[in-house]
Amino acid sequence: MEKRWIALYVENEVGVLAKISGLFSGKSYNLLSLTVGTTEDETVSRMTISVESDDVTFEQIKKQLNRMVEVIKVIDLTDVNIHMKEILYIKIKQMSEAQKQEAFRIAQVFSAEVIDIGADSCIIASMLTEHRNNELIALCNDVFARIEVVRGGSVAIESISTSCR
Repeated sequence: MEKRWIALYVENEVGVLAKISGLFSGKSYNLLSLTVGTTEDETVSRMTISVESDDVTFEQIKKQLNRMVEVIKVIDLTDVNIHMKEILYIKIKQMSEAQKQEAFRIAQVFSAEVIDIGADSCIIASMLTEHRNNELIALCNDVFARIEVVRGGSVAIESISTSCR
């Protein structure tokens, strides 16, 4: 089993997301991450999907997606040089003044940003790779007593140079 990525261009219509996710649930494929947004063409959306599967299952997934009328294009991103980021919010609760200063230092080290602050809490926003966000969460879990994590799925675009992920 290996983590794999697919980008889909789909018609931007009501019910398309339900059909795509229904295909995954109907075949018992587990979605690790799914993000959707419109493209430069308002009639087309791009989905970035992460699954964990073997080679045979992944080929089946791609074939089944290609057969769907609403799917315009399927791109296998697994072995392609891409730029990929994930949005992450961490709300840190019940903080002392010293811990607030520590939150600012941690955010700076991770190139993240403290976007909101209250009397005893703050919110850090991050747009890093999934791996780097995992490291940020782990550190916050170690340093602070109470955190709340909200993450969006990763989005990716094919690289125009040789740099990757």
